[in-house]
Amino acid sequence: MDTKDRQIIRALQADGRMTNQELSEKVNLSPSPSLRRLRNLEKEGIIKGYSARVDPRAYGLAVTAFVSIRLTRHDEDTINTFEGQVARMEEVLDCHVMTGQTDYLMRVVVQSLEHYEDFVRSRLQRIGNIASIDTSFAYGVVKEASVFPML
Repeated sequence: MDTKDRQIIRALQADGRMTNQELSEKVNLSPSPSLRRLRNLEKEGIIKGYSARVDPRAYGLAVTAFVSIRLTRHDEDTINTFEGQVARMEEVLDCHVMTGQTDYLMRVVVQSLEHYEDFVRSRLQRIGNIASIDTSFAYGVVKEASVFPML
């Protein structure tokens, strides 16, 4: 991937709905090479897809929680079970494997605190082999970026 590919990616991260003509003007390429590069980035899996950024509160998801999970064991079965179950939970938008005191950090969105409690009790704790669940609730957003820094 070269600088021009990165320019294409950054332009699409800022506005994924721009036309190929707009994209080519933004990155100073003619439309044909711009489209060819775009298709290659998609084919190689560098561009994974396109989506709309939606305000979670306006959608009805007023609570964002950052959830730190520590497992009781770290054997293959425990990890595979946990990761497989979490991957199927719609409330979990992101789940990262961490270093340090926490094994996983998840970003969870729900309608209310009551819905979060239900999520923890009826879904998360039932996975098993969880030593601790530590939750921090976000009450505001200072920065939410979707464009990578230029390398």
